[in-house]
Amino acid sequence: MSFSTVTKNELARILGRRPCCRLAELSALIKMNGSVQISSGQRFFLHVTTENAAVARKILTLVKDLFGLQTEVLVQRKKRLKKNYIYLIRVPLRQGGSDILHRLGMLDESGFLRDIAPRNLLRRECCRRAYLRGIFLAGGSVNRPERNYHLEIITDNKIFAEAIGRLMNKSHLVTKFTRRKNWNVVYLKESDHIVRFLNIIGAHTALLNFESARIYKDVRNNVNRLVNCETANLNKTVNASIRQIEDINLISDTLGLEKIPEPLREIAELRLKYPGVCLAELGKLMQSPLGKSGVNHRLRKIAEIARKIRDSKI
Repeated sequence: MSFSTVTKNELARILGRRPCCRLAELSALIKMNGSVQISSGQRFFLHVTTENAAVARKILTLVKDLFGLQTEVLVQRKKRLKKNYIYLIRVPLRQGGSDILHRLGMLDESGFLRDIAPRNLLRRECCRRAYLRGIFLAGGSVNRPERNYHLEIITDNKIFAEAIGRLMNKSHLVTKFTRRKNWNVVYLKESDHIVRFLNIIGAHTALLNFESARIYKDVRNNVNRLVNCETANLNKTVNASIRQIEDINLISDTLGLEKIPEPLREIAELRLKYPGVCLAELGKLMQSPLGKSGVNHRLRKIAEIARKIRDSKI
């Protein structure tokens, strides 16, 4: 089961305390996945579709609780791809259903369908949270945190997608937009913003699981970075040591180590004896301990002598 499905199953069990919150959530669900249909007998029906059984049950509960209407559920099976079930909730509307659609904020004062979120349903913070919960249940998805961080909401209505983005921005979420085929996508990429969004819509168990996976992922990445850094430093030390030993051997075979100054000879002999030791440790092995910069300075002097020997052979 995907992380999105687990999250939606958790959210589907949440029922708003206030009628205004339940109305806001139902409004979002219908706005995203609903349509008004007219039967051959001139009867009006509100159709709402979803692929999640828990979300379908929630829509049934909200419709019955808010409007006392009996609903019909039709189950169909997709013929393509994953062949999931599609649940169609069919709600009969009395006298064209304008009163219910107005209460849901789907019609404006002139009786036309709205393309933006209804302001009258979003005055309270709790209602805005419920509305975003309905938006996510209807058209949202979130990746497993073990993979890349990504939460998105899709809709075929560009104006409504922009309204969703503005509503999320009010909660200090930095949203981004893109177009994917015929869909408008509002998405979050920052893990902190995804966590905040899950908290806003009430997906607290999913939030804890997300945070747990994120912490594990961060620790693993930090360990990998440290290992890579240590490996790089070790390679750097080994490569530098090889070059230094080549320079010392060149001097020994041509001039002889006894011909170079005593301080340089001491560090040269220690390097030959301890080829894998870093500069700081090499300095501690000297008769008069020397710091890392002092050891590096003497080895540069040795490298300069070796360079002059090579140049003289050309």
